[in-house]
Amino acid sequence: MKASFRWFGDNDPITLEYISQIPGMRSIVSAVYDVKPGEIWPEESIRYIKESCEKKNLIFDVVESIPVPENIKLGSIDRDELIEVYCENIRRVAKYGVKCVCYNFMPVFDWTRTQLDKMAPDGSTSLVMYWDQLNGLDPLKDDINLPGWDTSYTKDEIKELFVKYAKLGEEGLWDNLTYFLEKVIPVAEEYNVVMAIHPDDPPYPIFGLPRIITCEKNLDRFLEIVDSPSNSLTFCTGSLGCSRENDIPSMIAKYSAMNRIAFMHIRNVKILEDNSFEESGHLTKNGSLNMYEIVKSLVDNSFDGYVRPDHGRMVWGETGKPGYGLYDRAMGMTYLNGLFEACESVKGEN
Repeated sequence: MKASFRWFGDNDPITLEYISQIPGMRSIVSAVYDVKPGEIWPEESIRYIKESCEKKNLIFDVVESIPVPENIKLGSIDRDELIEVYCENIRRVAKYGVKCVCYNFMPVFDWTRTQLDKMAPDGSTSLVMYWDQLNGLDPLKDDINLPGWDTSYTKDEIKELFVKYAKLGEEGLWDNLTYFLEKVIPVAEEYNVVMAIHPDDPPYPIFGLPRIITCEKNLDRFLEIVDSPSNSLTFCTGSLGCSRENDIPSMIAKYSAMNRIAFMHIRNVKILEDNSFEESGHLTKNGSLNMYEIVKSLVDNSFDGYVRPDHGRMVWGETGKPGYGLYDRAMGMTYLNGLFEACESVKGEN
């Protein structure tokens, strides 16, 4: 596997120098953050990321993400123009060595949580989603601004999007994803880039918004739309793992054997009795996922894609972007390195 770490550019308090000191670290996962969705990324910005990483003996070969504009997801009249811009961005990042592009097709919001700083008994804080904080809220009536929601939208714009997606529904979203893939994947193939879709987070409807990248049945349907190695998955254990219906080690074994996982986001999550969830430390005993079985499924199926430790807790008094502190993600990567080494050793002995 290729160990990787997300970096949010020069404004990120976690520097490339710090990241390079994490044992086994290889790749940087980043993006051009000062360009709006639907616009072309300047080559000088992509080149700058590449050269900055190389100075610290790191490789910029994963983009997370090139955002998919809402009008593509909605199938609006200007989607062809927007898809061509998207394809041009694939060409440009490929020119500078990017091999994998993580993206999502989630309506309106990339992820939903109700709190970013829930304190655990040990004093660490993490992201959580509690149903009792969501029940009774109505985005068409209430002024809602949950963590993870794009604050660039006005209240009226949010309402308009909810109405449009309600009319579109899941099958309409599938149709628009199919249209997108049939245009984009041939470009990715031509430029030797793997497009790796991120699952919905959480993998079930919130406020009636359609969610489709949610479970094994839907992942199968997604991969069949364009049956190509360039049409692949970002398998996020935390996103898919907060649904009890998903057997995470089994799904990983299946899709890694098919060579259709390009990128692993590995983290643990604790599912509560009412199906609320809390993000936890990476150790198996801290959450609801068996981290050993997850890594073993990858090793047994000769996975050689990218791995990054996903959302970490904030520990030791660290402040910054919730879920993206240095300390807990670095500990998570070290833990994962150990699991991979152990599983590879056992596999080699058998």
